[in-house]
Amino acid sequence: MKAVQADHAGGPEVLTLADVAQPEPKSGEVLVHLAASGVNFMDVGVRTGRRSGVTFPLIPGGEGAGTIERVGDGVTSYAPGDRVMFAMTQATYAEYAIAPVARLTRVPDGMDLVDAAALPLQGMTAHYLLHEYAPVGPDSTVLVHAVAGGVGLLLTQWARHLGARVIGTTSTEEKAAKARAAGANDVILYTQTNFADEVLRLTGGRGADLVLDAVGKTTFPGDMECTRVRGHIVVYGGASGQAEPVSPNSYAARGLHVSGAGLAHYTRTPEEIERRMNAVFAGVREGWLRQTIDRTFPLAQAADAHRAIEGRATSGKLLLLV
Repeated sequence: MKAVQADHAGGPEVLTLADVAQPEPKSGEVLVHLAASGVNFMDVGVRTGRRSGVTFPLIPGGEGAGTIERVGDGVTSYAPGDRVMFAMTQATYAEYAIAPVARLTRVPDGMDLVDAAALPLQGMTAHYLLHEYAPVGPDSTVLVHAVAGGVGLLLTQWARHLGARVIGTTSTEEKAAKARAAGANDVILYTQTNFADEVLRLTGGRGADLVLDAVGKTTFPGDMECTRVRGHIVVYGGASGQAEPVSPNSYAARGLHVSGAGLAHYTRTPEEIERRMNAVFAGVREGWLRQTIDRTFPLAQAADAHRAIEGRATSGKLLLLV
């Protein structure tokens, strides 16, 4: 089969299209003929070797959708021909990929497989971030960093659906317009304005109830300044690098709750995956949740997809088409 492979850590140029052996599903696994694979910022960490446990050579990718080709021993709940989507797996930048049955979700009737590939990772991420840390409702102000990214746009729509006020940060007016179109009440261009000062101004000095931070190093100090007393900061990414260490005692001055987040910890069972994906499907079906596919690339152009996501030249989801 064709697959994108990296023989060693490095820049986007290490991603090359290669002929590799088609994998065989083991017990409890299925082989999926992919229609599309999601491109996520965590894939950059894999390619550069920054993520722990990475060994080379490897096929990047951990999200996709397609049709089951073969099933492994003991698999009775799925059969060849079933349409499925999944996230938090491995080696999806390929024509075929292995997925554990425990991570599969059936693609709803009428949903295109390419559209389905854009949903699992970012959809479930938006769900847990808004439901596991602090109550989000009509009295809430949610600050969303990287508001025009794939997760940021979903968070904006979902928080507004719950009745919250959304303040977002982004880098350009073009991205700000997309965030406003998704429902953001206020958008701060962090390239022009100190976002912490602006959040305090917009909230009359109170601050945000919940801060959802995928940026990390450059934003976390400001988060500490503009989160309300007894508010909650959730750091779920590090696009600018890891946030600098601070003493836990520094949280006491405002009674802050600070959490580190990762999707793997909130999709530990099939039941939890089903619950979160059902909530995503409901939003899509009811029309208030829409995933924005920024661009699609053929497998052979995976390096270009990585250049786009690293260069912050995207607004929405990137996909590799198989």
